[in-house]
Amino acid sequence: MVKPAEIRRIVLLRHGVTGWNADGRYQGQTDIELAETGHQQAKTAARALGTTFAVTRLVSSDLMRARQTAAYVAEETGLEAAYDPRLREVCAGEAEGLNRAEIFERFGEMPASWEPYGGESWATVAARFCGALDDVAETVAPGETVVVVAHGGAIRQGLAAFLGWDPSVVTTLAPLTNCAWIELTARESAHGLIPSAPWRLATYGMGTPIS
Repeated sequence: MVKPAEIRRIVLLRHGVTGWNADGRYQGQTDIELAETGHQQAKTAARALGTTFAVTRLVSSDLMRARQTAAYVAEETGLEAAYDPRLREVCAGEAEGLNRAEIFERFGEMPASWEPYGGESWATVAARFCGALDDVAETVAPGETVVVVAHGGAIRQGLAAFLGWDPSVVTTLAPLTNCAWIELTARESAHGLIPSAPWRLATYGMGTPIS
């Protein structure tokens, strides 16, 4: 008897808004807490995810804004979050705390890499984030949904690496709004995981976060 295909799912959720987000300041790995609106966004997103998916596991960046967002998902689903520092946002070194105008004034442009300024390259971010996603993907059983809470820039870079895209594709992806999410799926066939496309981008930028 042929069994129906069962979907494995990973949902990548960006954290709620912070004061620095609202001010247009580059956060990087500076450990900023959610603003009041961010808490409301996270609560709304958690309720939507809990209603839409049967969430079986929760993984989060260990930065405060992600941890606070994950706490709402945990409350909604009854799960306990696991924390992985590989899911952190890019370290932007000297640029952290600056807005775009201040970055251009100081560096003359938006640097392609923060490595010369005490931070990370985007390639480094993509590799570490992809490593974390690989570990999650290897342990998602058919029918399970794992929510991963992280950060906008790191999510886009890690997504591209995880799906095997050229890094240049990242520039064609719209930035995720706070508490929007991405859905990745893999389908099991009667003979196991379909090898031609094990993981696919199912939805991008979902959610209706409050402003």
